[in-house]
Amino acid sequence: MGQVSINIRGRQYQIACDDGQEAHLARLGRYLDQRAEQISAAAGSVSDALLLVMVSLMVADELADTSAELESLQAAGGNATQARAAREEAEKDVVKVVNGLAERIERIAARLEGP
Repeated sequence: MGQVSINIRGRQYQIACDDGQEAHLARLGRYLDQRAEQISAAAGSVSDALLLVMVSLMVADELADTSAELESLQAAGGNATQARAAREEAEKDVVKVVNGLAERIERIAARLEGP
């Protein structure tokens, strides 16, 4: 079983995962950290618990929007190929966001570990 260290707003969390999933989980962690940074910048100082709830709600909202878009395409009479293409596009968008968040987490972690 694999294990990944995820940093969110300077706090380190050890997360167990299936072997081979470490890089994916690390990217997701970076995505969450970037979202936490965005919320923190907008909302100011909030407790870690509230911040994580807010991040969870933001990510859930993104997932709901993506699911609604996919359902809309399917309801509009799109065939399986169109639905698959829409899903793949939505997944690519999520990966871009996650990767961006991962990069921000790494920068934050680097600042926290700095001189």
